[in-house]
Amino acid sequence: MSNSKIISDYMRTVFVQRDLAKVETFLGPTKTEHNPRMPNGHDGVRGFITNAPKDLVYEQGLIAETGDYVMVHGRYSGWEGKTMIAVDIFRLEHGKVVEHWDVMQEEVPAEKSVNGNAMFPVT
Repeated sequence: MSNSKIISDYMRTVFVQRDLAKVETFLGPTKTEHNPRMPNGHDGVRGFITNAPKDLVYEQGLIAETGDYVMVHGRYSGWEGKTMIAVDIFRLEHGKVVEHWDVMQEEVPAEKSVNGNAMFPVT
């Protein structure tokens, strides 16, 4: 299975299904977290799933893979009352998530952007 497929399944398990038992199967023995609001390790993922707002909706967009790194462009609706666009970056070892970074910003509709372009194309 490709690393892109593993991460796509992982994101669905965490953000759509919110399945604590299943998400553990995607994680390596340790997980280094680079988001300053998340702790290292499995507890950060468990805490997120347990405490995520009920109305949070995740949509996966583009995904790219290079070696052990996978980047996913996604839309998070209902994130602290906003719609956020993010790029999540994962490093895998032996098919398991061992490291995570992300960059997030609030979505601006195309009609309100200076360039008229959407931030989240689904193509």
